[in-house]
Amino acid sequence: MSTMEELLQKILDAWGKRTQDDRELVSRAFTYAASAHQKQKRESGDPYLIHPAAAAQTLAKMGLDAATVAAALLHDVVDDTPTTNEDIKRGFGDEIAFLVAGVTKLGKIKYRGAGGKTEAGIQRQAENLRKMFLAMAEDIRVVLIKLADRLHNMETLKALPERKQHRIALETLEIYAPLAGRLGIGELKAKLDDLAFPYVYPNEYDTLIREVREAYAERDKYCEKILPIVLETLTGSGIKMVSIHARAKHYFSLWLKLQRLGGELSKVHDLVALRIVVPTVADCYEALGILHKRWKPLPGRIKDYIAVPKPNGYQSLHTTVFCEDGRITEFQVRTPEMHAQAEYGIAAHWAYTESGKKAVAVHNRFRWVQQLRDWQKEVGGTQEFLESLRIDFFRDRIYVFTPKGEVLELPEGATPIDFAYHVHSEIGDKAVGARVNEKFVGLDAPLANGDVIEILTQKGKKPSAKWLEIAKTTAARHHIRRALRDQGIEVASPLPQSLRAEVTLEAGDRVGLIKDVSTTVSRAGFNIVSIEGRGKGESGDMHLIVNIPSRDALKKLLERIKKVKGILEVTGRIV
Repeated sequence: MSTMEELLQKILDAWGKRTQDDRELVSRAFTYAASAHQKQKRESGDPYLIHPAAAAQTLAKMGLDAATVAAALLHDVVDDTPTTNEDIKRGFGDEIAFLVAGVTKLGKIKYRGAGGKTEAGIQRQAENLRKMFLAMAEDIRVVLIKLADRLHNMETLKALPERKQHRIALETLEIYAPLAGRLGIGELKAKLDDLAFPYVYPNEYDTLIREVREAYAERDKYCEKILPIVLETLTGSGIKMVSIHARAKHYFSLWLKLQRLGGELSKVHDLVALRIVVPTVADCYEALGILHKRWKPLPGRIKDYIAVPKPNGYQSLHTTVFCEDGRITEFQVRTPEMHAQAEYGIAAHWAYTESGKKAVAVHNRFRWVQQLRDWQKEVGGTQEFLESLRIDFFRDRIYVFTPKGEVLELPEGATPIDFAYHVHSEIGDKAVGARVNEKFVGLDAPLANGDVIEILTQKGKKPSAKWLEIAKTTAARHHIRRALRDQGIEVASPLPQSLRAEVTLEAGDRVGLIKDVSTTVSRAGFNIVSIEGRGKGESGDMHLIVNIPSRDALKKLLERIKKVKGILEVTGRIV
């Protein structure tokens, strides 16, 4: 069997049982793409066809329809060969031509994030986001093809020059991986995160790998030891098993969690977790009870995402127990349908009609896809559009505007100081205040999504060391330290004080309380360093460590937290 035949067979094998018409359509698209890309090579020297074939295989494994898999095979022919979209339309019909055209448009988006250095790049950000989400709302399959395309590009990123590697990895980490997560495609999100991690944060990645390699190996060995014990415990009690296996936590996810836990690996209980798949929902709850009968669960560590699914549709039961030898171990219990949802997200709910109309997502939890299109029609400007995206999408980012309408991306909680230095270091050095949405504010005021900001400057003004306490971006702090050194003031690093906010919650409190408290702290402009205490989940006493600049700021924060529904008492002290 030739290499080309093997590539096609891998796609068809990944796809599973399909009609003869479907298989013939995909085979015809493969032959067309092979001919169009015949003389082309990738940067790695491999035949170009390997790339669209890899994207098609990813989508076939996800169970997408024939038109999507065929479009994935053809997605680069219009951009990289003399083939036109009219040629695709004549050969494969309107639907596939529409999908290919959509992917071609998305391919022109070059996101530079907060690191973008050109004015033109900054100005394009809002419009690029608009195009991307509009494409999603028009036909979600366009974005699924783009995600599969990006996955293979990341898997072969080493072949590109370093300057391209960082840009593409940053774009993946800030745009495509979160997008996969929002669509519920957990496995794809994790892969994209892990592939981008070493390019965007190389030092952090190397350090993490060194620190956790032995811990991973040790936990994996432990899970292999207890797996037959768990299997015997469940089957011995009459539970029918679909599968049981160990799942290692992905590196980027682990790195983020360690940041929240102050770098203490001993507090990560899901480094390697056991995933149990059983036939029915009733079996899930019964299996959970059996596990708890044999091993004592940790208080507050039981998560019922079956009764209350995550926003992206994820469902499962999570529990952490004192397992064999007293080792703290996490279990995840779900049905095959829930597992498919966790792995493939929106694609697991895909439906396509015999009439040949384009596929639509049928589950209500994805109604937001159509809402995006509706919002796009209703709103008149970029500001309103970005505001409508604020919660559901880039939660840790805000998009703010200069008086001329240029868009700047900043971290949530950023202040006018960060904005000023993002525009230009000279403006930052001379800043004395800001006008936000036509109202005068101090340089320490937290900015919000969609704010229009004008920085007020004064000739001869110079930065003070206090600015280090209110700046949230690394770039701003760098410029402030440089300006201070020019004044003969040496400050090694900002020394923010820390707050321990002791929060008492009602027993058995409502789902989402911890999220509301975290959101309140974040919107006040402060960073949570860690969350500790009984009831890390949704109930019990909870302790926060929050970076706070002053006692007055602490007092204001406590007043905000008191207003969160379900809080009985809140006290705080500087530690």
